[in-house]
Amino acid sequence: MSQESESSDPAADPTADVAADLDPLEELRRRRRQAEVGGGPDRVEKQHEKGKLTARERIDYFLDEGTFRELDPFVEHQSTNFGMEDKRFPGDAVVTGYGEVEGRKVFVFAHDFTVLGGSVGEAVADKVCKAMDRAVDAGVPVIGLNDSAGARIQEGVDSLVGFARIFKRNTDASGLIPQISCIMGPCAGGATYSPALTDFTFMVKDTSHAFITGPDVIETVTGERVSMEELGGARTHAGTSGVAHVACESEEDALDRIRRLLSYLPQNNVEDPPQVEPWDDPDRDADVGEVVPEAPKKPYDVVEVIDAVCDEDSFFEVHESFARNVVVGFARLDGRPVGLVANQPRASAGTLDIEASQKAARFVRFCDSFNLPVVTLVDVPGFMPGTDQEHNGIIRHGAKLIYAYAEATVPLLTVITRKAYGGAYIVMGSKELGADVNYAWPGAEMAVLGPRGAVNILYREELTEAENTEVRREQLMDEYREEFANPYKPAERGYVDDVIEPESTRRRLIDDLELLDRKRKESPPKDHGNIPL
Repeated sequence: MSQESESSDPAADPTADVAADLDPLEELRRRRRQAEVGGGPDRVEKQHEKGKLTARERIDYFLDEGTFRELDPFVEHQSTNFGMEDKRFPGDAVVTGYGEVEGRKVFVFAHDFTVLGGSVGEAVADKVCKAMDRAVDAGVPVIGLNDSAGARIQEGVDSLVGFARIFKRNTDASGLIPQISCIMGPCAGGATYSPALTDFTFMVKDTSHAFITGPDVIETVTGERVSMEELGGARTHAGTSGVAHVACESEEDALDRIRRLLSYLPQNNVEDPPQVEPWDDPDRDADVGEVVPEAPKKPYDVVEVIDAVCDEDSFFEVHESFARNVVVGFARLDGRPVGLVANQPRASAGTLDIEASQKAARFVRFCDSFNLPVVTLVDVPGFMPGTDQEHNGIIRHGAKLIYAYAEATVPLLTVITRKAYGGAYIVMGSKELGADVNYAWPGAEMAVLGPRGAVNILYREELTEAENTEVRREQLMDEYREEFANPYKPAERGYVDDVIEPESTRRRLIDDLELLDRKRKESPPKDHGNIPL
């Protein structure tokens, strides 16, 4: 765990040169000015040269103007090891407090890299823990702006204990209040686990990096050479590891996106999500006729379907670059926030694999924690086949998605747009897992296997003996599709509630959400279930 080690004497700052007989009010103002300069002008300039804002600049940009109320601005560390008694700064290496975003209260903490590299010692951890405790008590979201070199080496195990206390609070707050992290600089070693425990993590391209062990240690231990960007940059974590939900172009872009995300979320787990005045006609047709091809294997972009069904320009996708074969995000239907889960035929034909299952399961569980209805758009040919998937636990990871839907108590609305085969039909918000509403479009196919796979198994001998195998296969596939792979057999059994015209999807979902707004479902009393992690 590294940290910036250059020393600085806060007494050298001009604000510290005051007359001994300063009156109490002037003394307070002097101390506040001293706290506001952080590590001093030189280090602020270095921060800006890296393309980064300071902790206070980030908070000022993020919160509504004039609403920030700082906590613990005069706290200082008490360490005397390694000359630390000469490196004390008012407020230490983190700025904490509360303010408003679009008029709604939030707590925020921002590591100050200009003070000892933003390193986390006992005092810094105390300040963060206090902010998180007060956020839980007040029932409001907490946003962490991470820019820290990691544990403060000079404080030894006290620093590690501080991290542990933060992690415990992340865990205790989970499911009670939204927790959002933004990595805006280095985030190394144990420091990475706090963002990983929160609900959403944002990173900034080129200036933020997160890893357990840095490139130098990796090269020493394994001989592998890797750059910081390749190892733990925003693009890597947004697209490969899935650690980050969004990779942003700049710090301002990241803070703007977090503000938008908050607009969909309730303040806590007992509040309803914030509805806004509708701007889109609830009775308009969902213009999806040209988007979804009839041919079951022809790709299309399911985001276009989401945009057509939901309120105009309301879709906010998260985890966009990770596990692209499933799409998750937030949108509005007649001004009401909902969570969206959809198979993406443009990526791996929309099949479910390990990463897609984990991505969707985590999102469904978040929505269930914070009273957001889940709308699921299904077009799935099945689970991804292959030894790699089997050996890495597709059974276990696919079970996470089953568990997430089956335990959910929020309204669940499912629309099968084109096909739903095999176990993937069950997993994607089926009626049997507890969905309140299940619709199918007229061309939807629901079966254990797709027509080709089923015919190849059921009519193996007949196809072998046929004069023209391909012609006979097509005939049998048409017969199978007419008999089994259509929405009407499931509708006869009540497995789908109705077969609807695609253009009516928006109206039907809005009506159902209004009805399900009164839904009340209590889970059996228990500490918690045992999700197959």
